[in-house]
Amino acid sequence: MAEVAISLTGVSKCFKRYARPVDRLKEMLLPGKSRAVPFWAIQEINLEILKGETIGIVGHNGAGKSTLLQVITQTLTATKGIVQVNGRISALLELGSGFNPEFTGRQNVFFNGRILGLSQAEIEQKFDTILEFADIGDFIDQPVKTYSSGMFVRLAFAVAVNTDPDILIVDEALAVGDVYFQQKCFLRLKELREKGLTLLFVSHDSSAVCKLCDRAILMEHGKLVLDASPRQVVDLYEAKLLQQLDQAPERMTLRIPQKSTDAAITSDSVTVDYVKFLDADDRVLQSTLSDSEVQLAIGLTFLEAIEDPHVGFRMRNRTGEVVFESNTLCMKHRIGALAKGISIEARFQFQVPLLPGEYTITIGIADGGFGDYQFKHALTMLHNTAVLTILPNPNAILWAGIVNLNPTFAVHYSHSTSDETLIEL
Repeated sequence: MAEVAISLTGVSKCFKRYARPVDRLKEMLLPGKSRAVPFWAIQEINLEILKGETIGIVGHNGAGKSTLLQVITQTLTATKGIVQVNGRISALLELGSGFNPEFTGRQNVFFNGRILGLSQAEIEQKFDTILEFADIGDFIDQPVKTYSSGMFVRLAFAVAVNTDPDILIVDEALAVGDVYFQQKCFLRLKELREKGLTLLFVSHDSSAVCKLCDRAILMEHGKLVLDASPRQVVDLYEAKLLQQLDQAPERMTLRIPQKSTDAAITSDSVTVDYVKFLDADDRVLQSTLSDSEVQLAIGLTFLEAIEDPHVGFRMRNRTGEVVFESNTLCMKHRIGALAKGISIEARFQFQVPLLPGEYTITIGIADGGFGDYQFKHALTMLHNTAVLTILPNPNAILWAGIVNLNPTFAVHYSHSTSDETLIEL
């Protein structure tokens, strides 16, 4: 049986809020009467994380994610409940935490190393590795207060991942670094996972959560509302964000099935009669070859008059990463106003230059496109409505990655005494 790394039982954290600064002073001078309004940042959190697991934590700003991490790292004390941690934690929380701005980068490395429980000799042994990973050059001997946010996160992450932690906690900090450093960090995280590191990862990047994590939790108003697979959690999180942006969120329906189904799905405004894949001759597909062309057919019946309907789809791979998404507004297509009771079939034609595997489809229907590709009303979002199996193409090149770029190759020979010669292979 796997060993537990982190256990939270009934954990809550309450902060005091004061309407006016003077109320805090009055409470200190007259302790018999509380003048504060309690604010429960997290409430009754029950969570068990096994050693070696990677857990993604998602939720909107103010949901309680950072407070939860601070309670786990014990930089905050829980108001109620029991927190148990088995192993040494290294945490990369909000930018600036853990580093003294007056110290140099070198001094902060040794300072943080000692806080993490390493001896002076152990830190000296790891220092060159930390410096190489951070790649900030001579700035290592400059005060941290002179660093850019990118340089700061480079050094902080380098310390966090190179001090042999049992548990690593990362709170959205990687969003600050440049793309090259982010790639370097994700590669390092994968290496640590393979070695059995327990990782708690907070991010608004849904693809990163699906790609990195074994499990995910969704937090809302300080409560844990869903503990499930990364894709299930991300689907619900994205749907809730869409509802927040919508001008009439109560009209939107959300469906997150475990498996696709042929049954019609009805909201107050539209019925999705079917979602299916077709080949070039309109025959229904269950599978197709990589690099081939397919059609995505969506049957819709509108239950009320719609002024400006739009249809979109999202394709995800087996780990939940978004391979592609778009909609008729982004494609600069207008369906036009539709009367109540009208049925249509919306068709998207595209190629699938993808690796063999299973890909799921999410369907979205909205009304009223405006501005930078936004909508007045999101009518429905249907996750995992169809599955397309992509098979290896025997005529394709061997390749790896996310998408087949179908490259060609040529060699150019330049000669000082003659025209350039082109040899195509």
